[in-house]
Amino acid sequence: MAATSTFHDAFIDELRDTYDAERQLTKALAKLAKAATSPDLREAFETHLEETKGQIERLEEVFEGLEEKVRGKHCEGIAGIIEEGKSLMEEDFDDATLDAGLIAAGQRAEHYEIAAYGTLVAWAKTMGHTDAAQLLQENLDEEKAANKKLSELAEGGINQGAADGAEPDEEGEEPIIITSEVAKGAVRAKAGRR
Repeated sequence: MAATSTFHDAFIDELRDTYDAERQLTKALAKLAKAATSPDLREAFETHLEETKGQIERLEEVFEGLEEKVRGKHCEGIAGIIEEGKSLMEEDFDDATLDAGLIAAGQRAEHYEIAAYGTLVAWAKTMGHTDAAQLLQENLDEEKAANKKLSELAEGGINQGAADGAEPDEEGEEPIIITSEVAKGAVRAKAGRR
């Protein structure tokens, strides 16, 4: 009969999953940076790529501090998020729309990592792994900052640029905006009242 896994085992398993996620993301971030048309977005991805390399080093420090072998466990979650990002880059979008989509892909990854690091920090603190918790918190703080930077870029003009470039409907006409008065008139006409 196999021994029952412990909370420590679950922590190490999550740590290995996150380590693999970061390693996968080093390749993905380079591709996102290359695909970005906005210089600011490209710079944000390149900056976070360098941060990610530092995060990997911190994770290795955590393993060593816990006297655990440094190795990853394939992270299916981040693999799926990366695959979605790759399929986005294969679409034929205008530059602004592509950049808006790249931000969305980047933020999916950031949110995944924020959740993973939040869990790891909480678990490390609970088990009294103070040094590990501090290193993991540094990674968490960087992930939150990267997510915030992507939001600022999106809200600072990239999303609006994509929206401004959106095409009108198929006949080339502007879309009809229905106001409450128009809607009331349509309801009255349908009911046979004027």
